[in-house]
Amino acid sequence: MQKLGSFLLASLFLMTGTLAKSQTIQFEKYTLPNGLKVILHEDHSAPVVAVTALYHVGSKNEDTARTGFAHFFEHLLFEGSENIKRGEFDKYVTNAGGALNANTSQDRTFYYELLPSNQVDLGLWLESERMMHAKIEQIGVNTQREVVKEEKRQRMDNRPYGSFLTEMLKRAYKVHPYKWSPIGSMDHLNAAKLDEFIQFYKTYYVPNNCVLSIAGDINKAELKKKIEAYFGPIAKGAVVIKRPNIKEPPLSGEVRDNIYDNIQLPAIFHAYRAPKQGGDEYYAFNVLSTILSGGASSRMNKTLIDSKQLAVAAQSVPFFNEDDGLFIALTIANMGVKVETLEASMDSVVNELKNDLVGEREFQKVKNQITTDLVDSKATMAGIAESLANNEVYFGDANLINTELEKYNKVTREDVLKVAKKYLNKENRVVLHYLPKEKTSK
Repeated sequence: MQKLGSFLLASLFLMTGTLAKSQTIQFEKYTLPNGLKVILHEDHSAPVVAVTALYHVGSKNEDTARTGFAHFFEHLLFEGSENIKRGEFDKYVTNAGGALNANTSQDRTFYYELLPSNQVDLGLWLESERMMHAKIEQIGVNTQREVVKEEKRQRMDNRPYGSFLTEMLKRAYKVHPYKWSPIGSMDHLNAAKLDEFIQFYKTYYVPNNCVLSIAGDINKAELKKKIEAYFGPIAKGAVVIKRPNIKEPPLSGEVRDNIYDNIQLPAIFHAYRAPKQGGDEYYAFNVLSTILSGGASSRMNKTLIDSKQLAVAAQSVPFFNEDDGLFIALTIANMGVKVETLEASMDSVVNELKNDLVGEREFQKVKNQITTDLVDSKATMAGIAESLANNEVYFGDANLINTELEKYNKVTREDVLKVAKKYLNKENRVVLHYLPKEKTSK
């Protein structure tokens, strides 16, 4: 039976690998004279289109005294423009039967509209309005300050363990701007003047700092003419965009701290310093993370939740960035379990990866999972458009959407062992114990 199982797993991998390769994403990439990069993927399988704009600006581009600007603009730039009244931006899309949203990270800000394909002009117009002459007014700034404050209350202040990223980042980084989370400081946003917001907009929301990525039921020849009409007149940014060039020194010793929160069950967060995204170690780390927590049969789940029943949740997250990132492992303790007992078991699971090669069968299973995930990422026009833009901005290679599977296929069991030995060490991590507030006095 074991041989048959191995054969079936190998066969599944070959089939899914072939499937991923057969779904080659054809696209065209070009640059307008003003520096705007454009990527177009034509697909007539459904009458929908994703219009996306990725600006290469995130929290790492902020001033140390004005953190939170990038995330704030994610909200502010839905306020309207010279031709879009306040509060009308969303209505244009929803009235057309579409959806829209945005998100911000340490490295980028991403906007998208998902529309019926006969409404592609609407998406182009909205994104060109956002880029050309968004309204940066005091009334909009005041409104969105309150929106961001409420978001912080909901997602961080009043959510169990919600502050973990902020608490982790400020201990894991000492000099790099990754040391603050994208939501930033409310005091900084309150202190900022209108002119500072306007300057941020003029610096980063320019065509030469953006990738316009469109995927779906389009006619490329016709769409290129429309893109030129909507975006061609927008002037190239006049300010030189500075990219942080800061190398974070080694952690040089384990950092441990207790955080007291409004929670009932203690939790443990381990954040190991890790390489930046895109290199060989990055792909090995993603394989390692899937081994640890990729599904019900993963090691953390089987050991900590099912077998020992020490935790009610267990997960590992490769938190990779344009510069050096983190590898985060976390658990939430079961009722009555001491954090010391849970942490010892967490370390035991990690140490197994540092001491022994992953078994061939388990390794093949993980490769199957990753292949499936890559195929799924190409299942929607929004996913395709975002992947093309990300790959172009971070790696200068939009075609990575078609070649990334090859990079995962090259990862060996020895590669996983190597990154585990190199990075998953106590002197290279930050440890946070989240404890119920009532234990503060004990």
